[in-house]
Amino acid sequence: MFQDIRAVLFDLDGTLIDSAPDLGAAADKMRTDRGLPPLPLGQYRPMAGAGARGMLGIAFGAAPEHPDFAALREEFFVNYENCMTRRTFAFDGVVEMIDELQRRGLPWGVVTNKAARFTLPLTRQMPLFASAGAVVSGDTTQYAKPHPAPLLEAARQLNLAPARCVYVGDDERDIVAGLAAGMLTVAATYGYLGSNADTRGWGAHAHIHSPSELLTLLKSGGQA
Repeated sequence: MFQDIRAVLFDLDGTLIDSAPDLGAAADKMRTDRGLPPLPLGQYRPMAGAGARGMLGIAFGAAPEHPDFAALREEFFVNYENCMTRRTFAFDGVVEMIDELQRRGLPWGVVTNKAARFTLPLTRQMPLFASAGAVVSGDTTQYAKPHPAPLLEAARQLNLAPARCVYVGDDERDIVAGLAAGMLTVAATYGYLGSNADTRGWGAHAHIHSPSELLTLLKSGGQA
């Protein structure tokens, strides 16, 4: 199934990088600035994939409908901009995976719902992304995932047909977007999955439990 793949696209947070410590720290600073006790990272981590909405929900129980949500979100954004690469690292095995993709001559890229305001500085600061052939943020196109537009834009940047690309992500919306774009899809189960996530119900073509399993999948052309 995967033998004709010519490029690999990845979600960012929870798939390539563990940004939960910096996202949680940005939200927790808002608590301590208000005299509230800090919360452990373990409470923030499962919601890291939901960005500001997830972090503010944990820190303050604030949903987007809250009248102060917009102001809280901007405060969170500023905090995050000030710390977003302090505690953020690639997941174990990711650097080796990217090195091997390059060795095999497979271009790769990033498609994230993270706004360019954060995606571009972060990817410029982390050496991992120096070889990325495409970086598409949540506001690069008119729509964000689960709409296929960002994935189609990444394929365009790589000058490849979507059907020759595989998309790897740790959230159901990643798989929905990939399928809608006509790509093969891989669910990364090592990311920020909630305890109740049923990844088998997402409809992905394959599942991986570590970055190295993607290399095996691409080499064998099989299913996982």
